[in-house]
Amino acid sequence: MAARAAVEALLRERKLDRTLTSTLPERLGEDAVAPLDTDALDRGLAGGLPRGQVSEVVGPASSGRTSVAWAALAAASRRGESIALIDTFDRFDPPTAQACGIILSKLLWVRGQAVSKTQSAIDPAWLPGVRAVNGPGTFVERVIDRAIKALNLVVSSGVCTLVVIDLIDVPAPALRRLPASTWFRVERAIEGSDTAVLILAAQPIARSAGGRSIALGAEQRVVWKGDHDRRRRIGGVRFRATVAAARSSQMRSAELATTVVNAV
Repeated sequence: MAARAAVEALLRERKLDRTLTSTLPERLGEDAVAPLDTDALDRGLAGGLPRGQVSEVVGPASSGRTSVAWAALAAASRRGESIALIDTFDRFDPPTAQACGIILSKLLWVRGQAVSKTQSAIDPAWLPGVRAVNGPGTFVERVIDRAIKALNLVVSSGVCTLVVIDLIDVPAPALRRLPASTWFRVERAIEGSDTAVLILAAQPIARSAGGRSIALGAEQRVVWKGDHDRRRRIGGVRFRATVAAARSSQMRSAELATTVVNAV
């Protein structure tokens, strides 16, 4: 016990005590979370995304990752909060986002460089046994680097209370090459603040001690509207999400529904 106390004291002296989960009290009150206004998901998240923490939404393609992020952005914008999207590969579509409820006047859209999936796949940085040349790296690497720098600038400003960074199409090797300090800086910048950061990715990347991981599966169920074959149309898609937190060994599962915009 004496040795543990000495280690904890040293961590606090170096301001590294954030790694001690026992020293991180849960924030109390409604302002501790950013609700998504989606009943099933908010129940799984114990109210919403925790503020002052880094959370993530992960899963395979077409599993509902973007729908969850847009639901969070839409809910925050309806509350009058300033929100931000770091759009690494310029995938964001404003008209569709507006139709989904995002108030664009509340959104800071940081547009990245449009990179096709083909360009990402053939980038020499991701080929087995090949490493980028010395210097700023390949084109895709520079695009990712700019997105991370933009994220740091936005969270450091403290203006936006919900910041989403889209890393969905970033190649897996690129994610693995990002140093852990990348996310430590973000966590330190928002610690104790009202800002929640949400990472969108194909696989788990980073989550702060009080953050949440929302894992979406590939299984989906289409919901139809109309009582006749000729009048039937897609009314939405239901998918299952699992929410995990570092402080709880219990994972919560919820079935979520997302409405298809402009379905015909």
